[in-house]
Amino acid sequence: MKVFKFGGASLESVERIRQVGQIIQSFPEDKLLIVISAMGKTTNELEKVAQNYFLRKREIAAQLLYNVEQQHMVVAEALLGNRENPLFTQLQQFFTEAEWTLGEKPMRTYDYYYDQLVSLGELLSTAIVSAYFNSVGIRNTWLDVRDVFRTDDNFRDANIDWDFTQRQVTEKVVPLFNNTSIVISQGFIGSTDQNESVTLGREGSDYSAAVFANMLDAESQTIWKDVEGLKNADPKLFPNTVNIPEITYGEVIEMAFYGAQVIHPKTIKPLQNKQIPLYVKCFLDKNLPGTVIKEVADIKQLPPIIVLKKNQVLLHITSKDYSFITEEKISGIYEIFHGLKIKINLMQNGAISFSCCVDNNPEKIELLIKTLHNDFKINYNEGLELLTVRYYQDSLVEELSNGHPVLLEQRSPATIQRLWKK
Repeated sequence: MKVFKFGGASLESVERIRQVGQIIQSFPEDKLLIVISAMGKTTNELEKVAQNYFLRKREIAAQLLYNVEQQHMVVAEALLGNRENPLFTQLQQFFTEAEWTLGEKPMRTYDYYYDQLVSLGELLSTAIVSAYFNSVGIRNTWLDVRDVFRTDDNFRDANIDWDFTQRQVTEKVVPLFNNTSIVISQGFIGSTDQNESVTLGREGSDYSAAVFANMLDAESQTIWKDVEGLKNADPKLFPNTVNIPEITYGEVIEMAFYGAQVIHPKTIKPLQNKQIPLYVKCFLDKNLPGTVIKEVADIKQLPPIIVLKKNQVLLHITSKDYSFITEEKISGIYEIFHGLKIKINLMQNGAISFSCCVDNNPEKIELLIKTLHNDFKINYNEGLELLTVRYYQDSLVEELSNGHPVLLEQRSPATIQRLWKK
């Protein structure tokens, strides 16, 4: 049993979907559970549908949804040749359900409606890929993951009920392999016990695949990307990046924690728990060696690992009465950040102050300031960048800093972080 995950970039055109089929055909002896993301930029487009719907701009939302529908219908017809395939009835049902949502007045939270609408992307892509595969002789079974992954109702960042979901995998998923050696399902989404769609957080498809790998006791998980493997930095931001042949689970968790957009932060734990290796491979050339992530790896030769987070905010929180920022006060501040789902990317505290760097989310920051206003004075700087370098050299850090005035810095023997105003 192998678990494969294909992201949106691997499905952004008819040609790439056909290329995915060729990759699958090169594993004829294996049982494959394939997790698929929404096509291309579909998630972004559906987010706009949700935003306009919640703002009661229903005509705009309906037009945006229609655009998504036409895009998928064109792709499906190009792959299948005509609209006689039962796939088109299935796609229409998905869009009809979304239209029902748009026909209601929003009475619940934005996050709830976000999940009902944005989850559509994965259902569409998997249905299209499954139907196309079957049409060219790649026999497979399509699975609605919402019938398997049970979660709580923490919309947009739902938590999986592991015991219930494991039973569902054992009872519903494993028997499917008696009929076909390939099962295709969705990443990123699940369902509450009230049959309400949820999402597992952005980029959650990697995590979905890891949950399947864990519960199926898979031999391995492979994430197919449009790069040759795991890089030491984002090639879109930095020149001369290098591929990392192998790396430990722990190092990848560190990279994800600091903001590297490589592997979803929650992905590693289900794999590490059962010592399942994670491969990062290039779908443009499956013969490239890629990267393997495992418990023990040769990390002595790791290059400096560079992460740059843009659009950061520095918050400087000072007690109004000049009382010390004690452990008790820090605990209270942490609780407020946790309640607002604001992740702290870098922090320092002094006698009467607490400084931290966070992603710039104006709505959440406004709520944070209102909540802290009674006890603290708050100043903040916007438009900042946070550089993190593991296994750094001072000369490299200075080169990357490029003379920017540093507002906050932390360093250890292995890692340095600098926050600056560009």
